[in-house]
Amino acid sequence: MAAACAASSACAIACASAPVEAAAPVGVSAGPPSAARIEFKYDSLDDRPVTSDALRGKPTLLVFVQTGSVWGQAQVSYIVAMAKNDGDRVNYVLIALEPRQSRELVEEYAKSLHVTFPVALGDEATVLGASAFGEVRGIPTTVLLDRVGRIVWRAEGRVAKSDELRARMRAL
Repeated sequence: MAAACAASSACAIACASAPVEAAAPVGVSAGPPSAARIEFKYDSLDDRPVTSDALRGKPTLLVFVQTGSVWGQAQVSYIVAMAKNDGDRVNYVLIALEPRQSRELVEEYAKSLHVTFPVALGDEATVLGASAFGEVRGIPTTVLLDRVGRIVWRAEGRVAKSDELRARMRAL
């Protein structure tokens, strides 16, 4: 319980201090993908796996949010519309940085925003910046993976609109 509270507190601090348009490398392309594929596994809210192995083979857009963030809700709205148009060509995943005891809240959040793609709970390592995704400094954080699972782009602490996301995906 203490770990979940610490994770929730760390996440709340990160979100409270995250500017809408951060000055540091927000939305800047990571350049050419690194040679290393990243490995991850999150606890999905349904039977669809949210793992690096399950998502390889297609571009993957992961969005890290908290249920209380208006900016996170706006980001989810953009990707919900994109997912409707893209069908199975792109993997979309929502990662809620919420404690496990908030699972029902996350389920209602996803339902109210009409999320049809996989939704998972972030783990403590992700909240604390010790996961394959590094530190999630602002909410929302949007990460684009190429077909083999390498991070090719990310936006932190701001909403990445559909045209920007599509331009990044076209390069894949």
